[in-house]
Amino acid sequence: MKAVSVREIKKELDTLSTEELQALCLRLSRFKKENKELLTYLLFESHHEDDYIKSVKGYMDDEFKTINRTSYFYIRKSTRKILRNVKKFIRYSPKKETEVELLLYFCKQLKAFRPSISKSVQLQNLYNRQLALAKKIISTLHEDLQYDFNLMIEEL
Repeated sequence: MKAVSVREIKKELDTLSTEELQALCLRLSRFKKENKELLTYLLFESHHEDDYIKSVKGYMDDEFKTINRTSYFYIRKSTRKILRNVKKFIRYSPKKETEVELLLYFCKQLKAFRPSISKSVQLQNLYNRQLALAKKIISTLHEDLQYDFNLMIEEL
């Protein structure tokens, strides 16, 4: 089965009633955890972006506390898992400010992590890539926001 374009889906959705749309959304939420998470964001958290950011930061704090610190292999593996989930949460929000704030918070947590990431080339490269990505996104934002975020980067 080949998927149709977004334009065709939008036309078809325009023809459906409210009850049919609700049924489609509920059915869609059954299939993948990501669909359910996206619907949760859109329905409950998109109106309160600050609370959403705080909840993702709380998730990061909890995950960084539970990392197995016995070897750098486990640290790298856990860190990549955290970053993968953070990137997924970032995709839900259309705001670039949210993306930058979460990436910078991830970098801050990674830099403060003990044992130090400077002893692992892979972790250092991961940190540098995320910092470079944040800088790239910051350059597209409003000047006032650029200034605020650049101050945060200088702290890192």
